[in-house]
Amino acid sequence: MPITKDRFDRISERDAHLDSDADRLLDFLIRHEDKAYTKSEIAEETSVAKENVGPVLDRLRERGSVEHKSEYWRVSDHELAARAGTRLTAATARQYDDGDEFDVEKWAEYAVGDVEWPGETE
Repeated sequence: MPITKDRFDRISERDAHLDSDADRLLDFLIRHEDKAYTKSEIAEETSVAKENVGPVLDRLRERGSVEHKSEYWRVSDHELAARAGTRLTAATARQYDDGDEFDVEKWAEYAVGDVEWPGETE
């Protein structure tokens, strides 16, 4: 089964087995974005081993994917916004891309003029 680029980027040789746990936890929290859960509740709902839930949630928090208060965990607004932005970008691309290559010349007609970026030298 194919995986997303985001999931691929999260895989490391050392933690490959944890990434499936991370995906399961994050998918669960996203499906229930309006609630916060304890580690025990998350373990019970996702069938992830209790001893793995804490370390996985800590890694997800370090990435900004989940938030933690007291004993409760929830998906972060940052994660939800990033996913919504990705979905919008993909939907927009599908709407305007009929499988053709990107037309740079047409885009240039509407693009903003030259911009100097910080640290850019000529």
